[in-house]
Amino acid sequence: MTLGQQHVQDYQRQGFACVPAFVSPDCIAAFRREVDSIAAASAASGFDPARMEMEPAKDSSGPTIRRIYEPCEHYAFFREYAESAAILDAVQQLIGDNLLLHYSKLNMKPAEVGSVVEWHQDLSYYPLTNHDSLAVLIYLDDADEANGCLRVLPGRHRAELMDHTASGVFQGCITEPIDETQAVNLAGGAGTAIFLDAMTPHASTQNRSGRQRRTLIISYRAADAFPIHINDRTAATETYTRLVRGTRPQQARFTFDRFPIPIYGAKEASLYQLQEMSRRNRLPAGNS
Repeated sequence: MTLGQQHVQDYQRQGFACVPAFVSPDCIAAFRREVDSIAAASAASGFDPARMEMEPAKDSSGPTIRRIYEPCEHYAFFREYAESAAILDAVQQLIGDNLLLHYSKLNMKPAEVGSVVEWHQDLSYYPLTNHDSLAVLIYLDDADEANGCLRVLPGRHRAELMDHTASGVFQGCITEPIDETQAVNLAGGAGTAIFLDAMTPHASTQNRSGRQRRTLIISYRAADAFPIHINDRTAATETYTRLVRGTRPQQARFTFDRFPIPIYGAKEASLYQLQEMSRRNRLPAGNS
């Protein structure tokens, strides 16, 4: 499916394009069945921490999945969709002919406990030689402010990366002041796709509603956007990267004069864990 000219212009100008009904109801229903099957199999066999992350314990009802890692690698239905013209035609319009699938994940945002995601820019986690990287976020459920739809800061994607550090250590979230009066909530029905520039600041609130808000996230980048090496982390982040359209260039393309390199205090930590640690460090003594 290709994007209309207005959506392409929105992406270029605002750093995102929100496309209602991008994915058909039948495909969304199939995605939901796959997610339910994955969750049921995991509950029966034991939750694999290499494949998923759990919400912190809230009550005696048992573990709740917070995120499923790399569904487009481990599960055929998701992989087929991520490599199909249904999505690649649109991505090609935005970042070029030669495309790598970078990573994928399913954020579950369960009812009443779905974790907050603080303001951050995706490219802060994995610096690249150029700017052409995006995530496609597909709502599998109706999403609004109550159940934690995506929030963005429009037009901030072409400026320099915002500060994500404290005392020189990467926090996984923006640490400089943010004018949230400029934020936009991207509500949408199931099947809505959001094409999000990797430099666009975004966040989501905790799900305090009685409705879940599952979102499939597939990240792509231009094949000439090469990773900037970060100790032992680069190999891990490139594990599932693969060419899905076009060819692999033999030269890297550079669009940044300089770019911050994240210095991690924790050896292994997810976005959620990094942000949780950062919140704890910001709390006054005696608070929790």
